[in-house]
Amino acid sequence: MKLIIAIIKPFKLDDVRDALNEINIQGMTITEVKGFGRQKGHTELYRGAEYVVDFLPKLKLEIAVDDAQADYVMETIAKAANTGKMGDGKIFVIELAEIMRIRTGEIGECAL
Repeated sequence: MKLIIAIIKPFKLDDVRDALNEINIQGMTITEVKGFGRQKGHTELYRGAEYVVDFLPKLKLEIAVDDAQADYVMETIAKAANTGKMGDGKIFVIELAEIMRIRTGEIGECAL
């Protein structure tokens, strides 16, 4: 089992969610986060004063999948979240040791 963590631009969430629904991936956790990579933030003008925005708003998606789905899910997210511009995000894949569904007590892939 794998945990896929994707950092994406907030306005791409609907595209990513729709793309994942099309491949029958239904469960995910979404967290609003801030960060920067090569983008290094930007400057904005507010009431005549210029200031630097160091950390940009992003969304962090966490999706648990079985091993066979991991590459396909990663490709689907990348395609749906891509704008072709700097700051599109990153995808991380982490090995999951175990999963348990709290309601039923199911363990392993059947808990996905």
